[in-house]
Amino acid sequence: MIKPGKSKTWIDELQRSEGLPAAYTATVVDYVAPLAGRILKSHTFLGRPVIIGINGAQGSGKSTFALFVARWLQQELALRTVVLSLDDLYLGQQDRQALGRQHHPLLGTRGVPGTHDVGLGIELLDVLTVTGAPRDLRLPSFDKALDDQSRPSELCTIEAPVDVVLFEGWCVGAPPQPEEDLKDPVNELEEQEDAEGVWRSYANDQLGGDYAKLFGRLDALIMLRVPALEKVLEWRELQEQKLRDKTSTNGMSPAELRRFVMHFERLTLHMLDVMPARANTVIDIDHRHRMVAMSHGHWPFEQAAP
Repeated sequence: MIKPGKSKTWIDELQRSEGLPAAYTATVVDYVAPLAGRILKSHTFLGRPVIIGINGAQGSGKSTFALFVARWLQQELALRTVVLSLDDLYLGQQDRQALGRQHHPLLGTRGVPGTHDVGLGIELLDVLTVTGAPRDLRLPSFDKALDDQSRPSELCTIEAPVDVVLFEGWCVGAPPQPEEDLKDPVNELEEQEDAEGVWRSYANDQLGGDYAKLFGRLDALIMLRVPALEKVLEWRELQEQKLRDKTSTNGMSPAELRRFVMHFERLTLHMLDVMPARANTVIDIDHRHRMVAMSHGHWPFEQAAP
């Protein structure tokens, strides 16, 4: 149960600032609070900072969920917590264009593995979790309205190290596909613009390389499981509308958005197939965008002591 007073106050304030309905309080009670408890137990058991991955398809609500989990850890459990988004590790336009010229034109569009600065991600996780003297750390940020990295003046600075890093992103924790699964295109984008499979093979190789090192830093993984692939486009359209309202920009047209989402389709389908068995916790989301069930595998604090 949520205690009256402080807990209810910050939850209400955060719901209003995020434009969420009052009913989201039930999500906090049923899902955020129990997961925060598991994170605390893992932190205590391991005796060091922990990195918790949050995986979910586009539009699944992982960024909002991570925000509430972080606030609960901070406000209720006194754990220094930071949210690091995989999206904020996207390469800038110039770097992606160079990548596209070198390997495949589709790499000019942010999205698939290979379009992030993985080395920076590993460096950030090191600084955030390696104990020692406090130091200021400037977190990266990606401006989706501009499709480029944010200006240095817009970045926030935090004090590291922290107790908990919530590392959220659409493909966080994903393994590569078997080579034979790459042969056939999954949509018209792959069929028309990647007929030889160069783009999807490049992205898959990245998942098995540096991305595996990045995701190997996770102590636990939470998956937000969407009910069907078609909901990804529907919910991503809602995100685009919020972005337009917030930035007063035109954003992507419906046709542009459909094409953009195709970049993510292959790996989204792969994750829906394999990630539930890999995740420490799976949260199911229904067609009305509500969290409706949660199941747990083993977390660090449940492992037998040596």
